[in-house]
Amino acid sequence: MATEIPERLVIGPKNGVVYPLTVSYCGNCSMPLEYCEYYPDYEKCKQWLEKNLPDEFERMKMGGTGPESGSATGGSGTTNTSAEPADADDEKKRQKRGGKGMMKTKKTKEEGPKKVCLSRSARGRKKSVTVVTGLATFDIDLKLAAKFFGTKFACGSSVTGDDEIVIQGDVKDDLFDIIPEKWPEIDEDFIDDLGDQKR
Repeated sequence: MATEIPERLVIGPKNGVVYPLTVSYCGNCSMPLEYCEYYPDYEKCKQWLEKNLPDEFERMKMGGTGPESGSATGGSGTTNTSAEPADADDEKKRQKRGGKGMMKTKKTKEEGPKKVCLSRSARGRKKSVTVVTGLATFDIDLKLAAKFFGTKFACGSSVTGDDEIVIQGDVKDDLFDIIPEKWPEIDEDFIDDLGDQKR
């Protein structure tokens, strides 16, 4: 009735393993070497490994990806031309996972028409807010601009979207003079009045 326990379920030290274990970390992504392949900039990790830890780089290159890689390269490892397209396909298929080691890519600003749009929208029954959009197309820091508007008009002002500043109160007419005065690169011709809008 006694059954054999699989080796992976045996608790305690394993035979042939030297303790304490030492873990090597990549200098590019600061993750353990096994996780480098999930990093968005895997090519830089490979370059760092090849330069600083050539033994680990060879070990990962030879048998780190498992038995499937041997069949993809033809088994002998001498046919290098067939390995390159397989690596390109793996790069497309590999799932990118989130987490601390993941690098966030910045969105590139689309080169569109450079316009600053001013509009007024109702807030409650008698109050209104002024909405300023388009300042980011002129590479203006929206947080600093919101702080400037808040101190200039002695009211609340905040950044509410990617390219939107909401100023409490109806100050739309004053902004036609203040914006070109504060930021000379914005001419009065670049400022549009959208009138009253619903938010």
